[in-house]
Amino acid sequence: MPTQSAISAFSILRDTSLFQWYVIPLLALAVYVYAVEIEKQNWKAVFAGLAFWGMDFINEILNSLVFHFTQFAPVWGAPSKTAYLFLIGLNVEIMFMFAISGIGYTKLLPKDKNLKILGINNRLFCAILNSIFCVVVEMILNYTGYLTWEYPWWSIRNPWLVFIIGYMPFNVVCFYVYDMKSTKSQAKFVGIQWALILLALVTFIGLGWI
Repeated sequence: MPTQSAISAFSILRDTSLFQWYVIPLLALAVYVYAVEIEKQNWKAVFAGLAFWGMDFINEILNSLVFHFTQFAPVWGAPSKTAYLFLIGLNVEIMFMFAISGIGYTKLLPKDKNLKILGINNRLFCAILNSIFCVVVEMILNYTGYLTWEYPWWSIRNPWLVFIIGYMPFNVVCFYVYDMKSTKSQAKFVGIQWALILLALVTFIGLGWI
C-alpha cells in the first residue's frame, strides 16, 4: 500500500493547474547561464552541465520506477508545493537547479586536472566536497518535509547511499565530460545520454509506469 507522501505526490503528478509564473524567470536564468558559456565558446562547461543534468534525470526515472514496481513509495518524493511535478521525485524547481548546477561546479575546478588537494586528485576532491554539500541540502529539505524519504536505508540517519548513489556519480560524470579531450567526444557522450533519457521518458510515461 502506498505511503501518504507517495499518494500526495502522485495526486499532483503532471498537474498543469499548479503552474506559477516564477517558472519563467527560472527558465530565463537557465537560458542565461548556458548562453554565457556558449558566447565564450566554453563547450566543455556546456556539455559538462548537460551531463550533470542528465545524470539527475536518470536517477529520477529509476526512482519513479521504484514506486511503480513497489507500489509503496519512491526512494525520494516531492509532494510539497510546486509549480509542476514532472516525476514523482522531480519538480520543476529541482529540475532547473540541476540544469545549472553542473556548470557552476565546473567553475570550482582547478585548471590543472592533475593537481592534488590534500593528497587527492582535485577532480575527486571536488566531487566528494560537492556531493557532501548536496547531501546536507537534501537532509535539510527532508527535515522540513519538502523532500520525503520512506526507506530506512535512505534516511537522515543513514545518508551514505544518498552520497554514493545520489550525488557522486553526478559529479564524477560531469567532471569526466569536462576533461574530455575533444568537443566532439563531449557532444557524442551527452547526445547518447540524452537520447536514452528521452527514449526512457517517452516509453515509461507512455506505459504509465512513471
